Amino acid sequence: MRDLKIPDQRHPEKAHRPDNPQPKKPGWIRVKAPTSEGYKATRNTLRDNGLHTVCEEAGCPNVGECWSVGHATMMIMGDICTRGCTFCNIATGRPRPLDQFEPGRVAHAVRTLGLKHVVVTSVDRDDLEDGGAEHFAMTIRAIRRQAPGTTIEVLTPDFLRCPPSALETVVAARPDVFNHNLETVPGLYPEVRPGARYFHSLRILQRVKEIDPSMFTKSGIMVGLGEDRQGVMQVMDDMRMADVDFITIGQYLQPTPKHHAIARFVTPEEFTDYEAAARAKGFLMVSASPLTRSSYHAGDDFTRLRAARTERLSGPVSGPDPV
Repeated sequence: MRDLKIPDQRHPEKAHRPDNPQPKKPGWIRVKAPTSEGYKATRNTLRDNGLHTVCEEAGCPNVGECWSVGHATMMIMGDICTRGCTFCNIATGRPRPLDQFEPGRVAHAVRTLGLKHVVVTSVDRDDLEDGGAEHFAMTIRAIRRQAPGTTIEVLTPDFLRCPPSALETVVAARPDVFNHNLETVPGLYPEVRPGARYFHSLRILQRVKEIDPSMFTKSGIMVGLGEDRQGVMQVMDDMRMADVDFITIGQYLQPTPKHHAIARFVTPEEFTDYEAAARAKGFLMVSASPLTRSSYHAGDDFTRLRAARTERLSGPVSGPDPV
């Protein structure tokens, strides 16, 4: 039995990689250790329901802040991924069979936590014919039944080896936001995301809008992996060509010495510049900061996202005709 707390067993595909130094984090990235009562209550609810979260599995730096107010990103279909992305801390290997009762437990946890907005993500499941699409749909439907007032955001894998019906299954379940992260610039895919294809991921986002033009779409990238500013600008343009509504940009943080090296820490001023550029390109919503993650403040951001669309659709208010 694998012990996923041991790095060589958690990431067997990285065990023989050379170590990369882990530079000291600058002051603008350091966060406090999670100790609040709210954090403990959220952790207990998740444990009681036998659920995994990307907050823990991916080592998110914001877990203390988010869990203190009951916000957790549910990770369905197990805690073992079929991909071996060099940036990611989620365990890799052969996943276990799907748990058909998991959607109901996720919905129960959402209701217990009183979430107004929930993000549901997953490991990659290349072992399944539909990549887990129906499991996503079942989870969305279960949340709708148990917590009808909760808005739902999905952060899906790329369904690379699946028929087109897989994506259609998830969209047909009517999540409020469909998120799929591009993660990095295309030139870094062979090293950072070797099991994925940049233009396939971009096409996923474009197809969501073709299937349901009213659905909000969202995508994110990390910086500090070795990309340059021009590459980030090109990704923004590609996302806008796919009609993506919401972009997130955050600093890559290296989980272990075996993971992809940090090329540099991007300054807060550069993030401010990226945010301004993204807004100028027409995104309805932008979140760009060192600690930005796909699900960070997702509920508040969704409220602002809806308001931004309403404002854009209403257009400028005409004044009185000149005399």
